[in-house]
Amino acid sequence: MDGQQIQVSDEEPEVLREESRRRRRRKKAITSSSCTSMDQISVEFVLPTAARGGNGPDSLLLEVAGNWTVEQVKAQVWLKAVTLNLCPDFYQQFSPDHCILLYQKKGNVCEIYDKHQVFQTLDCIRYWRALKKDVGRIQLVPRPHPSEESQQYQSYLNCLIGYDVTDVSNVHDDELEFTRRKLLTPRRIELSDRDPKLYSMDPWVTRKPLHEHLRTKINNSHILVVIHISTASQTIKVSIDDTPTQVLASFFAKTANKRVLLGIPENKCETDFVLRVCGREEYLYGEKPLQNFNWIRQCLKNGEEIHLVLETPPDPELDLVQKEDWAQVDDCTGVAGTHEQLTIDEKDHERVFTISMWDCNRKFRVKVLGIDIPSLPKVPDFVVFIEASIFHGQQLLAQERTTSKSFSEEVLWNCWLEFNIKIKDLPKGARLSLQVICGKQPQTPNSKGGYYQDNTAGTSTLDGKTKSRLLYYVNLLLIDHRSLLRQGEFILHMWKMPEKSEESSSSINADKLTSATNPDKASSMAIAILLDKYCYPVVLPKSRDVGRDYGAAGEEVEGGERGQREMPNHLKKQFEAIVATDPLHPLSPEDKELLWHFRHECMRNPRAYPKLLGSVRWGKQEDVLATHRLLERSSAWDTSGLDVGLAMQLLDCHYSDAQVRSMAVRKLETLEDDDVLRYLLQLVQAVKFEPYHDSALVRFLLKRALRSKRIGHFLFWFLRSEIAQSMHYQQRYAVLLEAYLRGCGENMLQDFRKQVEMTEALQKVTCEIKAMSDDKYHVTAQVVFQLRQKLETLQASGLPESFRVPYDPGLRAGVLLIEQCKVMASKKKPLWLQFKRADPTTLSKDPIGIIFKDGDDLRQDMLILQILLIMESIWETESLDLCLLPYGCISTGNRIGMIEIVKDATTIANIQQSVVGSTGAFKDELLCQWLRDKCVNEEKFQQAVERFLFSCGGYCVATYVLGIGDRHNDNIMITESGNLFHIDFGHILGNYKSFMGISKEWVPFVLTPDFLYVMGTSGKKSSPHFQKFQDVCVKAYLALRHHTNLLIILFSMMLMTGMPQLTSKEDIEYIREALTVGRSEDDARHHLLDQIEICREKGWMVQVNWFVHLVLGIKQGVEKRST
Repeated sequence: MDGQQIQVSDEEPEVLREESRRRRRRKKAITSSSCTSMDQISVEFVLPTAARGGNGPDSLLLEVAGNWTVEQVKAQVWLKAVTLNLCPDFYQQFSPDHCILLYQKKGNVCEIYDKHQVFQTLDCIRYWRALKKDVGRIQLVPRPHPSEESQQYQSYLNCLIGYDVTDVSNVHDDELEFTRRKLLTPRRIELSDRDPKLYSMDPWVTRKPLHEHLRTKINNSHILVVIHISTASQTIKVSIDDTPTQVLASFFAKTANKRVLLGIPENKCETDFVLRVCGREEYLYGEKPLQNFNWIRQCLKNGEEIHLVLETPPDPELDLVQKEDWAQVDDCTGVAGTHEQLTIDEKDHERVFTISMWDCNRKFRVKVLGIDIPSLPKVPDFVVFIEASIFHGQQLLAQERTTSKSFSEEVLWNCWLEFNIKIKDLPKGARLSLQVICGKQPQTPNSKGGYYQDNTAGTSTLDGKTKSRLLYYVNLLLIDHRSLLRQGEFILHMWKMPEKSEESSSSINADKLTSATNPDKASSMAIAILLDKYCYPVVLPKSRDVGRDYGAAGEEVEGGERGQREMPNHLKKQFEAIVATDPLHPLSPEDKELLWHFRHECMRNPRAYPKLLGSVRWGKQEDVLATHRLLERSSAWDTSGLDVGLAMQLLDCHYSDAQVRSMAVRKLETLEDDDVLRYLLQLVQAVKFEPYHDSALVRFLLKRALRSKRIGHFLFWFLRSEIAQSMHYQQRYAVLLEAYLRGCGENMLQDFRKQVEMTEALQKVTCEIKAMSDDKYHVTAQVVFQLRQKLETLQASGLPESFRVPYDPGLRAGVLLIEQCKVMASKKKPLWLQFKRADPTTLSKDPIGIIFKDGDDLRQDMLILQILLIMESIWETESLDLCLLPYGCISTGNRIGMIEIVKDATTIANIQQSVVGSTGAFKDELLCQWLRDKCVNEEKFQQAVERFLFSCGGYCVATYVLGIGDRHNDNIMITESGNLFHIDFGHILGNYKSFMGISKEWVPFVLTPDFLYVMGTSGKKSSPHFQKFQDVCVKAYLALRHHTNLLIILFSMMLMTGMPQLTSKEDIEYIREALTVGRSEDDARHHLLDQIEICREKGWMVQVNWFVHLVLGIKQGVEKRST
């Protein structure tokens, strides 16, 4: 079809349109006899009105044309009801939109929700055919209005979310509501399959084998377990292969004669009880062996006794989910038909109701009407132009510019921009990017095409001399969530490009991908555009019937034969070299051509998928169809082992195709809960790269959160934090969070309510304390007194009695220990808070210590701590325990969050100062002496030295690979048991601080003379401990090199999401260099040993830096953890 024939625009006279329509009708009269008749579907419609005589409702039998839209079907039913004079008061007073369409499927009531959907693509049609029903049955009921109770519940959920998901004032279509309704189906399926007992206790288990270094701590596969009941306890010896059920049986067998003493009723047996970790809401339940429980492994690792409490299981009824008054939407809602169902070819044009996009041969165009801003920004004599680009992921498909005009409050162009891409070639997920760019000289319009180049600075050279500046941007998805081509006029409120000094500048890479518009309509720049308007909806088909596809299918058959030819040997090496490159390696046009030509070869090797899919021309319909067929037919991906890095790579910003992203998610389905938690931070960020709100990734996160309370807890905070900080993605995250909260159960909702109340109360106190503190670092006794008074008032006026600790959901904090709370001496005035442990079964006398921060974005710290956990799991597979201490840290809102206070730990600065003041930086023996003083005997001291050696090695390698800078004696800490650890990760990936223009990082990592002294060496001397330290570092470093791609991918995904130190690919290049990518293992070994030697030689320079730090009291943005 030529798009100009059926189009209604201001450029085509009505007479021509009518003439062309008549020509088509004449053509049809000749060809119609040869074509098959359209599908007719017999449907009985049960009407909302009662039949005359009162014997049940009215009903109509209608022959529905398969290619009618749902909206047209409703209109036809209404028309027939009016024609038959059924209840005229009703049908003449109301429109068809007054009613919704429902049908029954397997006992569930489903709603036919999408009014634009073609009738024959509905799930109910497939269902009736499967049941061999000749006549389907659909009920029309008046559109329900939410009850007062459901409105109150919605308000409650909105408070927990931190956003009103029912507010549609800032949307230009119904995608928000559409997605809310669609996510009801996966939620209901998950809830129906959920084991209530398993969900209520949520045992934290792993399938990974027990690592060798933990096995050495077990005596003959047996461990001792202390089981508490009331005030009594019993120690029993059990096998690590025993299940909790077997442990209970052993306990009851051993205590058979002590039941009365222990207070166990005679009528109770082991099946009436469960085991819970003392002091924690963590259960040992299910049929997994003890060694698979993470808590047991943690106790073994830390050499701690295993204390459990015997109690009755929690009531699953507490996890009751509120019943919803929504009907489940049709499973195929939003799914388009095939090209053959939608095409106008060989069809009676009087009966055409939708048009296939693949019939549209004309080029895509957009009319830029103009821009308007209430208040002009301060720009001297600038001219502006609009740059309009069509992207798929990061691939630029076409680009055009308007002429330049003087910048004023209103600038009008009123001109069409025609792109070098046909409408039929626009892929799903293609976005029209509109940017207002200013420059100092008028520019002539030009156009260009090709692959997207990163332009993170937001500037581009126009004529080689004048630099332009991006001022405003907005995106519009050209094909909406229902696969309909956008039509008509749009007024889009644009986002302002932040200044580099602004906090939001760090997230600009991701923000520029959003399809949301600026909610601040009153003061934002608005752009008005016009897209071609057609008489009918234009739909992107879901597929093409290969049997009737003479064009693309024929080409693919031919291309398939070419692609399946044996690859010549000289190209095989080139192919393998391309596949072996890391994710940051750019592909040349020749590389892409080779990969596409031998795409069948690529499909046999899953590691080649990211490279192949990066070579697809997504702006060519034939290539996209060929790619989809290849993915559908290939089994290599599903049969290959799980490579998390590979699957995650296909979820980054370069891949927008739904089939590709679904394929990646399918692989992640096999992840166990423990690993989902490990990668949850990245997966939540990857949701930003989805073109639409509803996606396979969103459904995966929803499903796993509804299955596990632990995953759900962290998903809640990760989403809530993003909703508070990212206006660009608020709606998307809010829809997902609402879907989760509607299924997590009452118990979890109450927990979230208490945590939110506590966070909001503490934030208010912090703001008040900041307002009364003038000095940047000094905290007076008066300020601390004021804090304690405010906390007392809060506690008396209804703070929650207890709440789950946001960074550790197994821990429940109780009342504040007000006399132990203080304000920390730092610019942002964080609160040092101590809470009583709420669980009466706790054996620990220590309070729960939390630092509450307001004013710092903790997401970068969370990222580093998460990467440290991943490094730890990599090292564990090599049987290396490097004693890392990734303390709890979580962002709970817009630049607010909580950090765990590690008990029995102090900073190196405190140790150095406490003895001889600032000159302590030069006293090598102080640290060793402090450690000796904390150990009760020589054996404990030697264990502490060993722990110090391993933890120092772990952090040396980790901080080097991640480029963690600004390391001084106030952000390196040590526990009394010798565990060294780093805190405050403000400078990463080689983005180091400088002092008077000179970098403060003189060494690759921190290995000072006092650290070496603990290892029994100084200067160039060696020692057994130091040699062991070198071996540990080399093993750890080589282990990380084996996972280079994973580390690069994890950082790449965070590149665009608001990390101040992560704004360009150059930042991640640091990791490649640090891991010596492309060099041999032997070279890598020598490289690391050289770095250790540099640290030994220049250790005195670090001491000078630390001395200056102590003397001047330079805080460098770091808070001391103790006083």
